[in-house]
Amino acid sequence: MTATALPAGAFQLRKPSALPGFGLTLGFTLTYLSLIVLIPLGVLIWRASGLGFEGIWHVASSPRVLAALQTSFVISFAAAALNAGFGLIVAWVLTRYSFPGRAVLDAIVDLPFALPTAVAGIALAALYAPNGWVGAWLDPLGIKVAYTPLGIFVALVFIGLPFVVRTVQPVLADLDREIEEASATLGANRRQTILRVILPPLLPSVLTGFALAFARAVGEYGSVIFIAGNMPFRSEIAPLLIVVQLEEFNYAGATAIATIMLAISFVALLAINLLQSFSRRRFGHV
Repeated sequence: MTATALPAGAFQLRKPSALPGFGLTLGFTLTYLSLIVLIPLGVLIWRASGLGFEGIWHVASSPRVLAALQTSFVISFAAAALNAGFGLIVAWVLTRYSFPGRAVLDAIVDLPFALPTAVAGIALAALYAPNGWVGAWLDPLGIKVAYTPLGIFVALVFIGLPFVVRTVQPVLADLDREIEEASATLGANRRQTILRVILPPLLPSVLTGFALAFARAVGEYGSVIFIAGNMPFRSEIAPLLIVVQLEEFNYAGATAIATIMLAISFVALLAINLLQSFSRRRFGHV
């Protein structure tokens, strides 16, 4: 059977495939996403809309809410950026080199996935407290980690690293090493090979890992509250402020803060995805 040619400029919904079931799988996908994602988010926005635009703006412009949002998003962005760089290095070491204990090190990367967030927060707080193993060395230098914004940063780096490593690893494994040898043969030095040959095809996966780490960090709660100190206007995160509003039975205020976080996160992730799409078109994908 031959495919029927479409007129010039005609829109084709789907490409011909040897495997049937497009309609069934598309219906299942839309239903599943609606039940799991769209309907809960729709209810959240609907509950917040009860305040009206002025009510939501009043909540958003509150000094305490602004401080909490700034703490959450700025530190989450910084932690995700650090993980993007060091996660790439960790993925490179685990993929390109063979050494004793590599399998153990590779398994350790996944520990933040499996470790309960509360346990991670308690462990980090005990480690970086002024009398902790690491904090005892940092305290004489005037560096305080636990119960400060720096502690939030440490916790978010801890929980976000696996997202970058596991996203970049498969792309690195599929990257043909012959192109590196060809680059060296053509006279490129190591710096030129890294910047012009290796990094461009890795950029889309690094951006994906960055987006995942950023999204996880923005909504992180359990590992942060134990090490942050939770002081308003200094180390209070937005998810904690939502919990405080719920404990005070201010459901409208809690949903308003959650809706504001949702809107900011959506805009940020949309910008990252657009940058990722541009990098795929510009550099290609392997």
